[in-house]
Amino acid sequence: MPAPRPRSVALLLPCLLAACAAGPDAALRDDAPRTPIGAVQGRETRSPLAGNEVTVGGTVTAALSAGDAAGPAGWFVQDEGDGDEATSDALFVLAAPGVSLRVGDRVRVHGQVQELDTGRGSRLTALQPSLARSLGPGRADTVVLDAAPADWSRYEGMRVGIGRPLTLADSGQIASEGRPLVAFDGPLWQPAERAQPGSEAARAVAADNARRRLWLDDGRLSGAPALDSGVLPPGLAAARSGSTLDGVEGVLDARDGGWRLQLTATPVLHAAARAPAPRVGEDGDLRVAAFNLENLFNGDGHGAGFPTPRGARTAQEYALQQDKLVATIQGLRPDVAALMELENDGYGPDSTLAQLVARLNRDGGHWRYVSTCRQPCAADARGPGDDQIRVGLIYRGDRVAPRGAAASLHGGPFGNGSREPLAQAFVPQRGGRAVGPAFVVVANHFKSKGCGQAQGADRDQGDGAACWNALRTESARRLDAWLKTDPTRSGSDLTLILGDLNAYAEEDPVRLLKDAGWRDAFAVAAIERPYSYVYRGELGRLDHALLSPALAGRLRGAAEWHSNADEPESAGYRGGGAGPWRSSDHDPLVLALRLAPGR
Repeated sequence: MPAPRPRSVALLLPCLLAACAAGPDAALRDDAPRTPIGAVQGRETRSPLAGNEVTVGGTVTAALSAGDAAGPAGWFVQDEGDGDEATSDALFVLAAPGVSLRVGDRVRVHGQVQELDTGRGSRLTALQPSLARSLGPGRADTVVLDAAPADWSRYEGMRVGIGRPLTLADSGQIASEGRPLVAFDGPLWQPAERAQPGSEAARAVAADNARRRLWLDDGRLSGAPALDSGVLPPGLAAARSGSTLDGVEGVLDARDGGWRLQLTATPVLHAAARAPAPRVGEDGDLRVAAFNLENLFNGDGHGAGFPTPRGARTAQEYALQQDKLVATIQGLRPDVAALMELENDGYGPDSTLAQLVARLNRDGGHWRYVSTCRQPCAADARGPGDDQIRVGLIYRGDRVAPRGAAASLHGGPFGNGSREPLAQAFVPQRGGRAVGPAFVVVANHFKSKGCGQAQGADRDQGDGAACWNALRTESARRLDAWLKTDPTRSGSDLTLILGDLNAYAEEDPVRLLKDAGWRDAFAVAAIERPYSYVYRGELGRLDHALLSPALAGRLRGAAEWHSNADEPESAGYRGGGAGPWRSSDHDPLVLALRLAPGR
């Protein structure tokens, strides 16, 4: 790692100190002995001088204003260093009655060393002051980091500049927490996307993420503007993940389980461009897509019934949500699409599924939907399954035709957990004539990683797979066994598992299916580093396409459309955003296949 470059920055602001009503203590004289801040910080997590009274000196580099909900108010004081590269040269001084420091002052401060709990496992070494004195204008160095340090605590409380662009890792954190998450050296990856949960390799990915991760605070520094008035670059709240920031500098702070840079200057934003709809496998003759719709609910189907249990809050929001989803599907240009998180409200004309298909056909399309009941369905028909949400299959009637009845898998983990899979055989057609062999598409949505009601083996095992891994793995086992029975009675060996498995690529459910012979379409297509979801700034795939061996040989291309996961929440239907952007929290995927005989 390149050595940090010191950069001297003079802080020549007016000095002011109101303290020590009884007169300055002798320990605060400029020529009196003092303890280097590096000795206070020490080389361990806890200060070796915790609980002791010390006198320190240095320059006030920044102030956290009173009333900061993220932690205590106070000042950062940095000295000229003690020559030990393993210790920090700055300290947080808590606000205290009778003590008032000004940024830019060179000061002496006497008080007790404390270790503060700043939330979620973070600790901050601090000084509870009893006396303080100003010694005139001061100056402090800014340490410039050209790479993520192995140990951020070496710079705790110090002025830090970043000598290279940082990547915006999760734009959604700006809206939810008011501060962006950034990363050194490109994106962060979910450990379980790269390695088996609990393995040494997965722990190495997690450790590397922790080292490269940094939060930028949104302006709780005294004198700094708030989020909406400029401490962060203009347009950052609307920027996509993957955008970059130059000129990042501030004071390093430990809060809420991570390292924050309390910004002292406004960085320069280089916004990432939106990706066009993918064009894959143009030599294929069939396109199949999969898409988690993020809770598409239509109220009562007549413009009322809002807010819905999980989706739109108003009829206007629902209309915009539907428009955005239609724009996404039209951009993907599939012949068959597997859908997740549809409202489970039947198949009649008032159902969410029927209305989505009607909206797709508004401009003269040929879209149809698959049902699990004989048409016409009963008024109270639901499914597959009895969850609030279900999976669905839609198709273009001018491109493919269903063969036989749809099939769904009941019971076991699909009774109260993973949504019931839906399988349908199709035959490609042109002009009403079959032009290829039958193939089977299976829509899936396994149990989420949320820990509500998880018990026993389904509890979080601390390996990175979160909760319900055992149930998802059993879902994968039963799905594989079911498909081997040819539930659609098509006789075809061309089968495609699609959907949100709520498991990353190296977790047990996906590994089980691959070990059973199913082929990862993105591996077959040699797509490097695919992802469909961003969670806490880490990229990974919850959405998968797995091919039977016979179908894998007919794959002509695979792609994800990164139209959602990287987008800020303001681009979604609740934020009034137009177009396909942030139509869901998952990215859709699309495959190109070649089914025509002799190819």
